[in-house]
Amino acid sequence: MTDTPEITVMSFNIQVGIGSSRARHMVLHGWKYVMPHGQSLRNLERIADILREADIVGLNEVDAGSFRSQYVNQAGFLAERAHFAHWEQQRTRDFGDFAQHSNSILSHWPIAQTNRHALPSFMKGRGMLETHLDVHGRPLTVIITHLGLSRHARFSQIRDLAQRLRGRPHLILMGDFNCTARSPEMRLLLTESGLRPPPWSPPTFPSWSPRFSFDHILCSPDLELTAIETIGEPLSDHLALKAKLRWGAAIMAHATPP
Repeated sequence: MTDTPEITVMSFNIQVGIGSSRARHMVLHGWKYVMPHGQSLRNLERIADILREADIVGLNEVDAGSFRSQYVNQAGFLAERAHFAHWEQQRTRDFGDFAQHSNSILSHWPIAQTNRHALPSFMKGRGMLETHLDVHGRPLTVIITHLGLSRHARFSQIRDLAQRLRGRPHLILMGDFNCTARSPEMRLLLTESGLRPPPWSPPTFPSWSPRFSFDHILCSPDLELTAIETIGEPLSDHLALKAKLRWGAAIMAHATPP
């Protein structure tokens, strides 16, 4: 990793390592959501190969260490295999030994502070993982979230997110929003928060025939999204989304050289 103002970030809903790559897998592999299976660690190894392309990774649907994941904390496993020195996670639904749903971040840069917030939801389990990074002496806030399946829930969650994020500088928001770039929910989020979308929003779901842009990477106006693409290998029901960002000209003009 070189000392450069450009940052490569990735958002990936890894579906707890199930590895769905065909429509029929959504039915045939359903039992893997609750039971351990021999393929999961091999799937995670393949996911780790993809994550090495990024400096910062946001993960959704990560198991924090339960029976179904063979008691492997999947975020820690991926951080080790993909050579990330720093990682944090937020357990959003803790069912003890049965399942531990989480949002997670992997970073090459130190994580100075972590805050975990619950988002409004009919069923407890939606949240935002807020981390403050030190990127070559410059502060950067990275927030990972996973929004609800119903539109009513997403509107409540987005209003909460927008209130927390409005006007904040040096910020990246990413995750599985369960809604497309042109949805009313996304329009509300962009309007109320002031965050900027990428030049375009490539479809990420379903991974075997992508039609919907459910995964997103947004940033504050003092950052610039210069490129965005999906990683075409279907290792989950979502494709990984990768973007390149750089500091705005005003930030660079006042930055202290590392």
